[in-house]
Amino acid sequence: MLTKIRKTTICSVVFITAFVIWTFLVQIFDVKPIGVNETEVGFSLINGWFHSLTGVNFVLYNITDWLGLMPIFVCVLFGFVGFVQLLERRSLRKVDSDIILLGVYYVLVFAFYLFFETVPVNYRPILINGFAEASYPSSTTLLVLAVMPTLIFQVKRRFNNGTVKKIIIFLTVVFSVFTVVGRLLSGVHWLTDIIGSVILSVGLFCAYRTAVFMTN
Repeated sequence: MLTKIRKTTICSVVFITAFVIWTFLVQIFDVKPIGVNETEVGFSLINGWFHSLTGVNFVLYNITDWLGLMPIFVCVLFGFVGFVQLLERRSLRKVDSDIILLGVYYVLVFAFYLFFETVPVNYRPILINGFAEASYPSSTTLLVLAVMPTLIFQVKRRFNNGTVKKIIIFLTVVFSVFTVVGRLLSGVHWLTDIIGSVILSVGLFCAYRTAVFMTN
């Protein structure tokens, strides 16, 4: 168990530190006004090249927007699990610690989501309904990659049926990969927005795993 704690702690520290550094670089490295309405974007050469390569696909954008509701459903699902345990056991202290930590973790994820929505690092390559929206990090990617791995983590801990477990894990992985790749190819984010979300999501999820291992 100590080895698991050490590994997940290192993972969390490395990726969260990498996210801080990446966010800093996005704001200072190769910044040019290549965005819509000449908004400035870091890593302009690679971002501009990748955006011209993919173009804009509103079909993928709309599909991934709707798929972005799935992480919210997962949050509600585990919230319901915790609520049922609370009713049955009549004490918050008797609710499974990994479920309580999951609630804290989801609040943290949504805090990051709201922070970057209100404090834009850069803006999308295109206008959405006539408005320039915050783009970094990709909020849909962040929710998918921060929340869906917790579903896999909980399924591994709580399901005894190996077949059901494998099916849920497989579908979750396919869903996550499709949504993130679809978001990337839709052209509504810069490449660096997606990369930032991936880095932050891994760091946050490792932090959750560390907390669970430390309380078991």
